[in-house]
Amino acid sequence: MPRYVFALITLFALASHTSAGEVRIAVASNFMAPMKVMAAQFERDTGHTVLASYGSTGKFYAQIRNGAPFDILLAADDETPARLDREGAAVASTRFTYAIGQLVLWSAQAGLVDDQGRLLMKGNFAHLALADPKLAPYGAAALEVLQKMKLDRVLAPKLVLGENIAQTHQFVASGAATLGFVSSSQVLDNGKLTSGSAWPVPADLHAPIRQDAVLLAQGKGKPAAEAFLSYLKGEKAGMLITTFGYGR
Repeated sequence: MPRYVFALITLFALASHTSAGEVRIAVASNFMAPMKVMAAQFERDTGHTVLASYGSTGKFYAQIRNGAPFDILLAADDETPARLDREGAAVASTRFTYAIGQLVLWSAQAGLVDDQGRLLMKGNFAHLALADPKLAPYGAAALEVLQKMKLDRVLAPKLVLGENIAQTHQFVASGAATLGFVSSSQVLDNGKLTSGSAWPVPADLHAPIRQDAVLLAQGKGKPAAEAFLSYLKGEKAGMLITTFGYGR
């Protein structure tokens, strides 16, 4: 290989490495599975590094307001990013809906949950898990479902609250709860149930779970953060998100 060609390749590699950066992202725990795949794709395609933390949207809000060094928030709702925007903790005009969540009633036991959710009305189970409605939008949606079905008071003694949707899923997967309200992304793979039995909750039983992303003040002017948000809006990310059961 001619020396000048080798030199150009070396310079290009060095320039690419130099321009690569890090982006710190606070990610709602329901989005953990697609995010892990997306982060790997993004890093491979751009050279940037993703540092993702997973948890409840409510706790992330408190951490961000207390100075946590996140560049981006991928929330489980649209209210928290809007609130951060109003309070000056996010960059104006950067909010957008990256996914619309699908709530699922799921049990690790095959054949237990029927396709109409009638098991809830029968009440012949020990514990029903849901994420804390005060912290997690999926928990708030689950509570709304119980209220519309007029089961919230009847089933109150059986409720087990998870700190977030990841812990809620763990309660059910471990058998600590017979069944629970989780995100479709936790129990579906390419649209197919990975284990147990499930009822996709009809959308008219709760308000839409619009999950918004926003660039935080900490991430303003950071190429890696701006690149990730652009990537998240793109077709490749969109196709990935829908395979995990989300709407767009």
